[in-house]
Amino acid sequence: MTSVNAQRVPGGEAAEAAVARLTEMSPDLKGCAVLDGEGRALAASGDPGGWAAAGAALMAAADEADGEPASHVHVATEDGEAFAVRHEGLVMVAVAERFTLASLMIFDMRAVLRDLATDGG
Repeated sequence: MTSVNAQRVPGGEAAEAAVARLTEMSPDLKGCAVLDGEGRALAASGDPGGWAAAGAALMAAADEADGEPASHVHVATEDGEAFAVRHEGLVMVAVAERFTLASLMIFDMRAVLRDLATDGG
């Protein structure tokens, strides 16, 4: 899951604040994580290793499907919805309740990730 643009990696405290911010913004959120460009979890609402593996696999599958790095991913199932957003070498992945408004979730994730990439290093 190598980043196209190498960027500075925000510290753990800033990444944890980003996870907390998305959690506050999204009442349907079950959990989320911030990954670096190599797929390592910088912060997560649960087990960082599990989030890192699942998030990296989701982004790798999306990248492989189109042959180019995906900017965002949305997968809906009967059990819930998974989202991922890539921005400047960072990835935020999230799982939410079923029927979550995808456009709002992706917008919120992109805003949190943009702020983290800009101010969090």
